[in-house]
Amino acid sequence: MRFSPYLCAALVPLLASCQVFTPQPAPKSVAATRLQGELSLQNGQLLLRPCQEQRRFVIADDGNTDIDREAAGLLSDGASSLFVDLRGQLSATPEAGLDGKFVPSQVYRLQAEGPGCKDLNFKRSSLRANGQEPGWSVLVSTRGLVLDRPDQEPLALPYLEEQLPEGRFNLSSEANGERLELWVAPQRCVDSMSGTVQHLSAELRLNGKVLRGCASFGGARND
Repeated sequence: MRFSPYLCAALVPLLASCQVFTPQPAPKSVAATRLQGELSLQNGQLLLRPCQEQRRFVIADDGNTDIDREAAGLLSDGASSLFVDLRGQLSATPEAGLDGKFVPSQVYRLQAEGPGCKDLNFKRSSLRANGQEPGWSVLVSTRGLVLDRPDQEPLALPYLEEQLPEGRFNLSSEANGERLELWVAPQRCVDSMSGTVQHLSAELRLNGKVLRGCASFGGARND
């Protein structure tokens, strides 16, 4: 079988056009980084020093988190530095004496009180919730949850988790004569006494009594 030279000549531009329109691979997106550390105000800039590190990053808020205003409010009450748990993008900065720039996309927690970087339970916990008047706190991990209340022994309970629409979820437990439900929603929440800012609101229903508060993810949960 013979091929016509005219046919071969006609195929050349067609093959060339296939090469021209080959789609290019999409650029890789930069993964978000989660950091905990000390936040301070120096020369009008918010600086983040991650826990157990000496590096310093300038906070460049793009308006999505309002961290500048909230940090200024807590620092104006006399605190020299704050503990912060953030997710965002790391990049270089030309500023001398700094190790980079951090643009936050999520503020998990911002607080002036508490153990901060020395919190030994942070990495193994998935959720911490707390409220005031009366005071209460719930610490959640894969092993169970622990309920703390004033003048009472800590109560350890197993739990079931139910995922709900719009990022909400519910933890429930019925053991040792206690009926507990913890309802959590993705909503900015401020502690009425300490001013701590967290990214979740919480409602604890304990034996029919409703207690409200705030919550944030621990180091074992990133969703």
